[in-house]
Amino acid sequence: MHPALHSWREELPAYFVRALAYVGGGAALSIAAVQFFQSTPVKTAIAPVDRSAWIEIERPFPAFALTIPEAAGQPSGYAIRRHAAGGGRKDILTLGEPDAPTPFLQVEIYRPGSEPVPFAGPAAEIAEGAKTLGPVALTPDTELLASKFGPLTLVSFETASGAPRRCLGFVHAFDDPNLRLSGWFCQGGEFVARSTLACALDRLTLLAAGSEPKVGALFAQAELRRSFCGQREPLLAATPKYRVLWEALATRPEPRRVGR
Repeated sequence: MHPALHSWREELPAYFVRALAYVGGGAALSIAAVQFFQSTPVKTAIAPVDRSAWIEIERPFPAFALTIPEAAGQPSGYAIRRHAAGGGRKDILTLGEPDAPTPFLQVEIYRPGSEPVPFAGPAAEIAEGAKTLGPVALTPDTELLASKFGPLTLVSFETASGAPRRCLGFVHAFDDPNLRLSGWFCQGGEFVARSTLACALDRLTLLAAGSEPKVGALFAQAELRRSFCGQREPLLAATPKYRVLWEALATRPEPRRVGR
């Protein structure tokens, strides 16, 4: 037998032994790794999700109306938000551009549900509600504003976000029904006059009370106290065209007239 062939046959069993040893060692390491990772749970940090307590209703059915003919053509909005846990409802009406120097009016009717309703005071309430405007220099008014909804607490402030404006905020809470009326009227230049705000709220009316007859009674009583922007007798003079209410249109230049 050739010596080379003899050497290959003698060494073949040794090759098999070494190969089996390698395979066995690899299998043992694999089993040990699987046992290790199965016994040690992998912990992944879960970032908390910041969920708002309020849910925006996609297709709101208006329950209130804010009709100001002098502001025809101005952008308007209506939003309804529901409290996720307590079921409270906020109807938010807006008129005008929130970030422009032209007048902007927002009215909120909040009907709480079972959620807690903290009240930190008029200034804090207005500051929280108008935080997108960046309210600064908040100054509570010592004199209440007479309106068809009763006396309103006033807070004047200036905006630090968007166009510089001066605003007059208002808030009033009713016990029966449990309802909170709040909002603000902003414009460039001087602060909104108290009579202007009262006239704007004179136009706030109820469209549908739904299953809340006390809300309907509240607005019915408010209509009896309506001043019609200073004209208390609707039979003699219907709601006048209160041009000061929407100064953006009052100061609009008149169209040029072509001579005869």
